[in-house]
Amino acid sequence: MPDRPRRGPRPAFRGWRARRPFWGGLLLALGGGEILLTEKASLKVVLHIGMQGLAGYLLPALMVLLGLLILFNPSQRLFYSLTGVLLSLGTWLTSNLGGFFIGLLLGVTGSCLAFGWLPDQEPRVSRRKRRKRARAAARGLRSEGAEGAA
Repeated sequence: MPDRPRRGPRPAFRGWRARRPFWGGLLLALGGGEILLTEKASLKVVLHIGMQGLAGYLLPALMVLLGLLILFNPSQRLFYSLTGVLLSLGTWLTSNLGGFFIGLLLGVTGSCLAFGWLPDQEPRVSRRKRRKRARAAARGLRSEGAEGAA
C-alpha cells in the first residue's frame, strides 16, 4: 500500500485546474457556445453574411475550440488567447453583434484572463501575512541583539 494518502476527485481537479488558465479557457468556450446558441434564435435581428452565414457559425465554433485548447494545452496559451480575442471581436460583425454582446464580452474576458495567466508565479501572500512575518522577523532580530549585549 502506498505511503501517501489517497486523493479524491475534488483535490485532483483542483490540482489540475491550478496548473492551467482554467477560468480564461472556460469563459472563452462559454462565449463561443453562447454565440452559437444565438445563431439559432428565431429573431428578425439575426444577421447572415456569406454562404448562408458560414462565418457566423465558424467563428464561435473556433472560439469553443480555442477555449478547450487553452484548458488542455496551456503551454500555447498566448497564441490561443490572442486568436480568441480576434475571433471574439470578429463575431461583432458576423454573429448577431457577438451574441448580443454577452458572448463577445465572455470571449474577450476569457482571452484576456488566459493571456495574463502566469504558470510559474508564487501564490500571492496577503498584506496582513506579510506584515505579520515582518514583525516576527523584527522581534527575532531584537531578541538576538539583546542576548548578544548581555
